[in-house]
Amino acid sequence: MGKKKAARFKENTILPNVIQPTRDEAIHGFEHRGKWNAFFGNTHPIVLELGCGKGEYSVGLAKAFPEKNFIGIDIKGARFWFGAKEAIENHLDNVAFLRTQIELIDHLFAENEVSEIWITFPDPQIKYRRTKHRLTNPEFLAKYRRILKKDGVIHLKTDSEYLHGYTLGLLQGLGHEILTAHHDIYGAAEYQPDTPLLKDIRTYYEELFSSKGKTITYIKFKLKDE
Repeated sequence: MGKKKAARFKENTILPNVIQPTRDEAIHGFEHRGKWNAFFGNTHPIVLELGCGKGEYSVGLAKAFPEKNFIGIDIKGARFWFGAKEAIENHLDNVAFLRTQIELIDHLFAENEVSEIWITFPDPQIKYRRTKHRLTNPEFLAKYRRILKKDGVIHLKTDSEYLHGYTLGLLQGLGHEILTAHHDIYGAAEYQPDTPLLKDIRTYYEELFSSKGKTITYIKFKLKDE
């Protein structure tokens, strides 16, 4: 591990907006489950960014929507350190970062505790044997359904045409509600999304993929009741 990376991991342990439960703590009585509004000290809606990377979406949305609380989730703490530091430097009290595996999400949030989920540029896990790791597979969708409020919304932004198509087909097959879907949000000049800041906040990976000529796709959907 490089010195800079090690220093970021060390600093994460003292940052007030970073929570790093062990796997055992996450599974057996995580202290903030069902109490995230108490953590933020308000009753505002909770919004998650899964696989948040450097936290560009979590921080960008927190700046734009002070009436909401944002939590970036990733297992790579040295990456979201950038977002955590930016949030502190900008005095953003409505954003936090949670270092954990996304598969544990229903242990970390209670039923109906989350209002909205962003999935930003996840690994598409194209190989069939990796299907269980796709963040939009049926098992993950069931976990999201348990923690989302009844009218909770999920956003998927990806450069992977494969994941875009896989998710659309899966949602249609399972009877979930697709609110909007677009295969090239920047290439179509006439496309004006109804999702605020969809084309204004760009992650590190989004910029990287766009520079290589990859199209950026988007799906917004709701999950039907179980």
